This record gives sequence, C-alpha cells and structure tokens, in this order.
Amino acid sequence: MKRIAWLLAAPLFASSLHAADLMQVYREAQDNDPGFAAARAVLDAGREKAPQARAGLLPTLAVSGNSTWNDNELALHNGTTFAKPQFNSNGYQLTLSQPLFRWQNWVGYDQATLQVAQSEASFAQARQDLILRVAQAYFDVLNAHESLAAVQANQQAISQQLELAKKSFEVGTATITDTHEAQARFDLAVAQAIAAESDLEVKQRALQAIIGKEAGLLAQLRKAAELSRPQPAAMADWVSAAEKDSLAVQIQQAAADIAEREVDKQRAGHYPTVDLVANVGHSKNYATTGNMVDTDFKNAGIQVNIPLFTGGLTVSRQREASANRAAAVSTLEAAKRNAALGARQYYLGVSNGLAQVKALKAALVSSQSALESNKLGYEVGVRINIDVLNAENQVYVTRRDLAKATFDTLMAQLRLKAAVGALGDDDVAQINALLDPSSAK
Repeated sequence: MKRIAWLLAAPLFASSLHAADLMQVYREAQDNDPGFAAARAVLDAGREKAPQARAGLLPTLAVSGNSTWNDNELALHNGTTFAKPQFNSNGYQLTLSQPLFRWQNWVGYDQATLQVAQSEASFAQARQDLILRVAQAYFDVLNAHESLAAVQANQQAISQQLELAKKSFEVGTATITDTHEAQARFDLAVAQAIAAESDLEVKQRALQAIIGKEAGLLAQLRKAAELSRPQPAAMADWVSAAEKDSLAVQIQQAAADIAEREVDKQRAGHYPTVDLVANVGHSKNYATTGNMVDTDFKNAGIQVNIPLFTGGLTVSRQREASANRAAAVSTLEAAKRNAALGARQYYLGVSNGLAQVKALKAALVSSQSALESNKLGYEVGVRINIDVLNAENQVYVTRRDLAKATFDTLMAQLRLKAAVGALGDDDVAQINALLDPSSAK
C-alpha cells in the first residue's frame, strides 16, 4: 500500500524533479549494459584479423642459438681408439624469410579484410539491438505506469459508485443488486491493481538489468505528441532497402564472401610456394685436426616448395570449403528474405499503429461522453448502476489501450529503421523529442 501511495503521489511533485528521458537512459546503457560491452570487445578482437593476416605477407626474422657439450671417442676401422675429444660446441644463426609467392596468404589477407567488415557490421547490429532493448524496456515501464494508473483510477471511481449505491439503497432509491454489482467490480479492481503493481515492478527491474541501476522517474510522452509516418511512404522502398542494407544481410554477405575466398585458399594448397631465405651466423666446433674451429657464415637463396601428395588432405579441404560456401549462400538468401519480411511487418506495424492510435483517441472522447451521459442518467433514474460502472471501465480500458498502441507504434518505427540498417542515435533523439521531462512516471 505504501508503494501505491507513492505512485499516486509522485505526479504531484514530479515537476520538481528532473526525470530521465530516453536519450539519458540509452547513454547509461551504452556504458553499463554487459551485452553491449561484450560486443565492443568482440569488435576489438575482430579488428585484429587484419594485422594477423598481413603478417603472412611480411618478412619474418628469427634468431637461434645452441651450446652443446660433446664427449666423443674416435677409433680406426680395426677398433683402435686414437682420441677421446671432449669439447663444447656452440653457435648462433639469424634467419630472414620473405614470402615471394604464397597465394593462400594473399587470399587469407583478403578474407581478413572481409572479417573485419563483418565484425564492424556485427557491432553495428549490437548497437541497434541495444537501442531497441532500451526503448522497449523504457516504454514497457511507461505502459505499466499507465496500466496501473488506469486500474487505480477505475478502482477509485468504482469506490465512489459503491458508496453512492449503498446510500441509495439506504434511502430506498436503489436495490441491493446495485450495491452487490458495485462491490464485485470494486473487488475485481483491487485484484487488478495488485497485478498491475507487480507488472510495473517487473518492468522496472528489466530496465535496471540493462542500465545497471534503478532508472528512477522517467519522462513520459507529451500530451500533444504527434507520431510521424514512414518516409519513404511506399512499403516496396523499405523492402528493397532491407534486402540490401539490413545489417543481418551485410553480415551474411560477408560470410558468403569469406566462404568464397576459402575455396580459393584451399585450392592454393596445390600451388608451389616461393620464399627468399637468408641466413647469417657463427659456429664453433671440433675439427679432425684436434683444434676448435670458428666459422662465420652468410647465405641467401630462393626456396621453392612444390606439394605433390598430401594423402588427399588438400582435395578434402577443397570439398569442405565448397560445401561451406553453398551453405553460406543459402544462409544469405534466408537473411534477405527475413529482412524483407521484417520490413513489411514493421511498416504495417507503423501504418496500422497510426490508424489505431487515431481511432482510440476518438474512442476515448466518445467513452468519456458516454460516461457523463450514464452518470446523468443514473442520477435521474433512467440508467442503473451497472451502466455507469461499464461506462467507467470502458474509459479506463480505452485510455490504457491508447497508451499501449502509442508505445507499440513508436517501437515499430524503430524496428522498421533497424530492418534497413539505418537505426542510430538520431532516431533515439527524434523519439526523445516526443517526451516531456517535466512530466515523469
């Protein structure tokens, strides 16, 4: 009951507190949402594919050294031992290797470029997903507040009607049936208020899980907020853009291109490799003369390696890469179809939502007029108590449905933008402009 009292009293002094708007909540989510933080780390890891692949085209430089204790015995063919040299041999070598022709390395570098682009698209998709999750959680809280407020207002109205029915029965102007009907409606309203309060708590915790703390008061929609229509106006334009620019399509397109390069890479297993190899070093070893000999050496040359037979491994990997390419192409086609379906769905969601909001606004005006008429009719005796209760319930149900339709339409607008890969901070700012920080819930 204390929580209900707080929720009823909050609007009375909300103007003195600055409510968090959608943009503020989104900024907090960017800093605190663990899923988005993980996506950022995955992006950083994905960007390392390029320097790793580039390393296969650049020279490598390695140094090695050794020091070995030798305990030998030298003998003639007849078995006569003539020397037992004991010595320590050591040396070092610096080796430079520069690939001249390794086709698989060039293909790998091309793949890495595509993998980085894929990582960038995946992170952009994670950013869009964050916007949608934040907006959905934000509007869920506002909608839960609206539902609770409607239930509580209905409960209060029924309570007043119950008192009126009791007094009318006492003075003989109404039957006991009116009192029982009002009492039944009041008990139902109490149960609905408990359920609405629980739902609000759940929705607030869902938003807290994204931003890492309690959101506090949230700015609600302005009373005169007008929802915009999709631009461009033709659904076909949105479908075409989704099939080409959807981030899911971009990710799968990169995957298909990578799979195509993988076929080339595995085919390169049949090609020769050519490397430039240069060595410089020093060694100290025992000579047959009985002396230790120091040797300094330098050499450079071209090393060619021609694969002849690998037990069928290269051919098998080619077949594997071809099968993966076919799978990637099919997945890309599925992504295009899903993107087109999503664009159609969300476009209709916006269009139908706008029409529904308009209809519910008109229905709310009509419901309020009907309520006033039923109250007046009850006072003069041409309407019974149940008529007033039904009219009151209709007003609050319509008000609740209007709020939900408005929030659903706003989410459909955001999802439509996401379907074509165009959802960004500017869209959050546009929705945020419809909110009024001075009116909080």
